[in-house]
Amino acid sequence: MPDALALAVYAVLLAGAAFVVWRRPTLALYAFVVGLAAHNAVMASLYAGGVRGSALTAIQAWKEILLAVAVARVVVDAVRARRLPFRPRLADWLAVAFGALLLVYALIPQSTLGGLASHKTVLYGLRHDGVPVVVFLLFRALGLDRAERRRLAWTVLGTAAAVAAIGLVEMYAVPISWWRGNGVADYFHKQLGYDYHGTGGLPENFIYNTGSEAHFLRRLVSVFLSPLASAYLMVVALLLAPRRRLALPFAAVAFAGLLFTFSRSSLLALAAGLVVVAIARRTFVPVAVAVAVVVIGIGWASVFPKIAPTGHWTKADLVYQHQVSKQKGPASGSALSDREPSIRSHLTNLKEGIRTVVHHPQGYGLGNAGQTASRTGTPLKAGESNYTEIGAETGLLGALVWLAWGLAVLVGLVATARSRGSATVAGMAGAFAAVLALAVQTDVIGDPWVAYCVWGLAGGMLFATVERDEHRLQS
Repeated sequence: MPDALALAVYAVLLAGAAFVVWRRPTLALYAFVVGLAAHNAVMASLYAGGVRGSALTAIQAWKEILLAVAVARVVVDAVRARRLPFRPRLADWLAVAFGALLLVYALIPQSTLGGLASHKTVLYGLRHDGVPVVVFLLFRALGLDRAERRRLAWTVLGTAAAVAAIGLVEMYAVPISWWRGNGVADYFHKQLGYDYHGTGGLPENFIYNTGSEAHFLRRLVSVFLSPLASAYLMVVALLLAPRRRLALPFAAVAFAGLLFTFSRSSLLALAAGLVVVAIARRTFVPVAVAVAVVVIGIGWASVFPKIAPTGHWTKADLVYQHQVSKQKGPASGSALSDREPSIRSHLTNLKEGIRTVVHHPQGYGLGNAGQTASRTGTPLKAGESNYTEIGAETGLLGALVWLAWGLAVLVGLVATARSRGSATVAGMAGAFAAVLALAVQTDVIGDPWVAYCVWGLAGGMLFATVERDEHRLQS
């Protein structure tokens, strides 16, 4: 009964959204910005309410369906007009090349490459790696004018502030015992297939492990059900934030939320993004802000353990922690120590991933790395870094094309911002640079919000003002 009712409501809502997106495809990006922020919380709530299995999988596909509708509309319009909707540049050709490479690797038999992914896992891998390509090219075709860019910047900032506010209240008002028993752990494990071993079966990064058997520290997870996904949204929002006084309170709440995610890499990425903004806008003010962010981040590493809400391990948690300690050594209580579990894990996985790509440059095929392999039980060839994951799947060539594409988009955004003096495009250049930096040590495109929204925003702003001006001159 819950499945039937949920699917009926979903069908009505999706039909309405699809109709709106068909009429105006750009609105899909607004749906992704807001909808993907709440996606995990809504899906986990539906799971707890009894909507599970194929019914919930169908509901989870709303983002792919809206994307397909928007793409179909652009293709139909292009066929009718008998011309491409934009003039392809280097970044576009690299996106096409990477997409073609993904299709080739999806068709090569796994046995030929030494991979062990099933056909279903290969499709998961194609979706994981291919969504940024499709979204990027879609919004390159649509373009975002000045007014649209501003509206989207406000939408992203407002979404980030809301996510931060909810998360800050949840950290102090909702006990960790509620999270252990509300169905979230089962949603990740039984519905999505992830094998997490955090407290109560929750994701490991749900909390911060100080190495103490007495307690752990809570991190802001909010409606993303993830501190990292929440942090990525806030980094992008802060760099895209409109230069208006009205934006200051929203930015302040988003920055507070970012601090309480306790994602040190995200703070460093924010600082790096600000440096890129300074280059794009030809001003040193963002550099000063970047220095302040780094200083605050270092100080916060000492302050956070003293003010963050705490939780206590269960007996089962402690048994598992002791096993991990025997295998990998005790965790350090210092957030800046190289023995800290998160830092140590990122460094170890990055080194092993690079070694894999160097020793197996032809790649193992799609589905043999990252989240795709983890959730399907496929032997993991590389993890956490998007660069090494893509290299493990599509070989050294795929990793180089992916890297070249990212750099071409970044350079193009900086060039667009400098040629047109657009603060929003400059902010997008900084946000894209921050995401590329984060991709070194984590699977950023495994976060649907990043894959859909960041690459969509980048595609929509890349050369958009230049090409529109050229079109007017030709007319």
